[in-house]
Amino acid sequence: MHSPFSQRLPDADEALPGRSQAMPLPPRHAVLGTPLAGPFPEHLRQAVFGMGCFWGAERRYWQLPGVYTTAVGYAGGRTPHPTYEEVCSGRTGHSEVVLVVYDPAATDYDALLRLFWESHDPTQGMRQGNDVGTQYRSCIHTYGGDQFQAAEASRQHFQQALRQAGRGEITTEILPAPAFYYAEPAHQQYLAHNPGGYCGLVGTGVKLPS
Repeated sequence: MHSPFSQRLPDADEALPGRSQAMPLPPRHAVLGTPLAGPFPEHLRQAVFGMGCFWGAERRYWQLPGVYTTAVGYAGGRTPHPTYEEVCSGRTGHSEVVLVVYDPAATDYDALLRLFWESHDPTQGMRQGNDVGTQYRSCIHTYGGDQFQAAEASRQHFQQALRQAGRGEITTEILPAPAFYYAEPAHQQYLAHNPGGYCGLVGTGVKLPS
């Protein structure tokens, strides 16, 4: 049975209180060997994407050339420093997201957006495949006006491609980046530690027009 909050976000008086303590983190990325948390070198930029279960999304991004580090976490809700169980209850309002820190001299934001749109189905609302709940909604959290404008433009282009393929309307949230809360150590680079672990990430087969 799904939570009563599986299809709607909690109001302020329904949200869990959370805590003031940040989640402990592993010292290094299990694949890239880089720190998971900042401060990051000044020439790097950050991006945040939610595309369903964050395990598979993180693996897609750490494999992308030019990515310095990745980490999974929670964002877009009301509860500070939530746990995985709290997020899955639907009473925090957070999405499962991946933080991507990248070198703009080695890759660009458009490449990150292309991977985002082509790696999941952004038309499913509060779910992604068999994963049902508000924490699985599709989202892009932007840092700066240039990212926001690029994300909006890419959504319009991908929507046109989806319509031509007979697909539905995009439900992806695009908003300036709210607070990002790191997930528990066991979730960081989960599919590197558990290569046969669950990954429900499936694209539509539609490509983002160049």
